[in-house]
Formats: sequence, structure tokens, C-alpha cells
Amino acid sequence: MLFLATFFPTWDASLGVYDFIGEFMKSTVDLADLVGLHLVMSKNAGKGEYKIMVAAMGWSTAELITSRCIPLWVGARGIEFDWKYIQMSFDSNLSLVHYITVAGLVWMFSRYDLPRHYRLPIALLLGLSVYKAFLLESLVTVLILGSWTALLLNAAVTGAVSLSALILYINLVHGN
Repeated sequence: MLFLATFFPTWDASLGVYDFIGEFMKSTVDLADLVGLHLVMSKNAGKGEYKIMVAAMGWSTAELITSRCIPLWVGARGIEFDWKYIQMSFDSNLSLVHYITVAGLVWMFSRYDLPRHYRLPIALLLGLSVYKAFLLESLVTVLILGSWTALLLNAAVTGAVSLSALILYINLVHGN
């Protein structure tokens, strides 16, 4: 977070210009998250399923507390109801599924006995997971989508990546 705040300033949405290069570079910094996730998962002993759940729950809880908890707690308790808090709750659930998927993909990619033909699909899904926020935000900006449509698009992409990762995981673990 400090690295992002120091080297990548936020773009001003009121000017109406979207900074594609800056946002792409911010998403590229998320590759360090994958390295950190790999280090956390490789240092802990236990079965793969437990590593995935512990890493994903820890990562999603930290993200929830740092970015969504205070706005949700303060804003949702107000007198007036606003749909953005319902959207924020749905987005938090999508983030949890996303982090479980990414943790599973990192675990699969870091296995020493991973067959060669699994490397490319897992690497592509990891790349899509890293740049998912950038791609969705770019689509929302270019196509001028509403907040509910953007949330539905996020759900569709998260579901597609998650189901693809689940199919790879089942095939890898059960040896098909």
C-alpha cells in the first residue's frame, strides 16, 4: 500500500480522463502479492486445502478491514439508506471468492509435481486474476457502465475464473 501511494498517484475522475498506463502499472504491483502469497503458503506445513483456506481467509480479511470495513460500518449505520452499501457487501463476497481462487492457483502453480500441460492455463488464470481489476475498471470506463452492471460483470468474470481454477484443481488433485 505504501509503495502504491508513493509511486502511483490516483487519477482524478472529475477530469474525465482515465489513466490506463498508471492503472496498469498499479495492477502490475499486485504480482508482488502473488510472491508474498507463495512465500506464506510455502512456509506453512499442512495439506494444500488448509494452506489455500488459511492464506485466502487471511488475505481477504486484511483487505476487508483495510478498505471496506470502516466505510461500510460508518455509512450503512446512517439514517438514509443507500444501495452502494449493498453493492459493497456483494463486492466483498466476490473478493472472497477471488482470493480463494488466487490462493488455489498459486498453490497449484508452486507444486513441484505439476504436469507441464497445467502450467500455461494456471499462468493465464493467475495473470487474469492479477489484472482483473484493471480490465474491469477499463471496461466500465470505456463502456460507461452503471454500478450494478459493473458488479454483474465482476461476478461473471470472477465466476468464470473460479470455475476454471476449480476444474484444474479437481483434475490435478484427482489425477485425471
